[in-house]
Amino acid sequence: MLLIDILVKLNLPPFPYRLISKPFLLLLLFGYFIFNRTGNNKRKQLWMSLAILSFFVGDLLIINSVDIIFIGLSLLVFSIGKIFFCFKFSHKRDFKISRLVPLTIILFCYIIFFTAILLNNLNNFFFPALITFFLTLLMFQFAYLRKDVFNKKSYFCVLFGVLLYSFSEGLMAIKTFKFDLPFQDFAIMFFYGVGLYFIVYGVVNEKEEEHELLEKEEEEINFS
Repeated sequence: MLLIDILVKLNLPPFPYRLISKPFLLLLLFGYFIFNRTGNNKRKQLWMSLAILSFFVGDLLIINSVDIIFIGLSLLVFSIGKIFFCFKFSHKRDFKISRLVPLTIILFCYIIFFTAILLNNLNNFFFPALITFFLTLLMFQFAYLRKDVFNKKSYFCVLFGVLLYSFSEGLMAIKTFKFDLPFQDFAIMFFYGVGLYFIVYGVVNEKEEEHELLEKEEEEINFS
């Protein structure tokens, strides 16, 4: 389905063709999550469902990427989706602050890099873009902190998915506000689709016993 949507994006007008091809990507991922979700934490499952549905709406809005209103609305909806992903990835288990230091330095350099490149071109989108970049990095941080909470397969798939999504978002920002890149349309959609797939795949590969242990620990924290 991703390949079909990329071919449509590269060879056909956005309207009405991508309104037909693009929604299937997120709908398929949503169905995959619903039928394979693990754990009994309804709140966490709700966050994941709302995140996917937010990205679904954002996908429809960004099809009209030449209209400033649709670009702004899509940034808002994608940002809401990222917040839901952060809620899903978060947990109350203790972690070492020292583990965050190298990641924080890398993420800080990432923000500085894109801010320096796009600063003079963002205009009214400066603060919305800054917020959405910050939420992406926050999502990356929460995905990183899943280490030792969930199994390695789940952990690395989610982290890899967030990394690919971040790369796609960076390419999209450069294309929209700065200059064109080689194979940009293919790369943006490919990394976006594969990134979201790995996030969902990683989440559905969480183990029941991991959820039970985490919920037990959170209940003890809340009780104390």
